[in-house]
Amino acid sequence: MDIPLQEQNQKWFKSHLLDRSIELQELYELPQGELDLLLAETAELRSDSVNRDRNHGKWCTAGYFLELARLIDQRRGREAST
Repeated sequence: MDIPLQEQNQKWFKSHLLDRSIELQELYELPQGELDLLLAETAELRSDSVNRDRNHGKWCTAGYFLELARLIDQRRGREAST
């Protein structure tokens, strides 16, 4: 899959559920189970308003990862149903 240029920048998220750091462009290659865990972890982080004030950078990065992971998940779902 072609990765857009803006997603090739060094942007990473330290996932506690996956026990490693994930770079933005790696989301395209994650197995579905790992993508699901990342979706859950980033959604939980984004829903915590206290965390937003405490670590705004991580909160924003989680938003990038969450939205891109959702898009990839939706595309995979559409591809699987055709």
